Amino acid sequence: MDQIVYILINEAMPGYVKIGLTGDLQSRIKQLSSTSVPVPFECFYAKRVKDARFVENRLQTTFSQDRVDSGAGREFFMIQPEQAAAALSLAEGEEIVISDSLISEQEKVAIEEIKKRRPGFNFSMVKIKPGSILMFSLDETITCKVHDSKKVEFNGEIVSLSDAAMQVLSSKGLNWKAVSGPGIWMYEGENLYERRIRMEGEDEPSLEEVERAGDAWISQQIDEARGK
Repeated sequence: MDQIVYILINEAMPGYVKIGLTGDLQSRIKQLSSTSVPVPFECFYAKRVKDARFVENRLQTTFSQDRVDSGAGREFFMIQPEQAAAALSLAEGEEIVISDSLISEQEKVAIEEIKKRRPGFNFSMVKIKPGSILMFSLDETITCKVHDSKKVEFNGEIVSLSDAAMQVLSSKGLNWKAVSGPGIWMYEGENLYERRIRMEGEDEPSLEEVERAGDAWISQQIDEARGK
């Protein structure tokens, strides 16, 4: 029986996607978008396929190391939706497009407010200089060149990473709801989103560094109290 394998996102849970299957995608989204989440789920990409259970299992196995395992069997994964969509796009089937009418105007405003508060991406935070070449993860023969801290040069135009990605996806007949540029462009074989996470982790002080800093501060306070 044909069913729909879906990839859902929620702006209140950046960095996570839900991968699952259903016979009625609109009803499933409504069910998940209960009062327990601040804003409703959105369908990033979905396909009606013949062996949906097999396709779903293959996707979940592919990203098994990124699964959020709470012991409750939930189907959430700590990955970028572009990664999951790229994998699902390889399966034969009919792409499913869900209307935005499922989301009220008030909910759309709330989603946009969440997006605005999220720190934006720029190339300086991942130590990539202007002139550097980025590769498209779904087709590494497609490249763009970093123009400044936020823009790239692609097809002779200066555009954002996301705009460049949407142009590529459109040329390949992929109708994704949206795309995060850092989630689908790569530098030196590394996804830009993952590069950002890695570098932010490297910038965090170790436990030993925190303890040494604390000891130094305590010593300073003691010296000041003694009049040194």
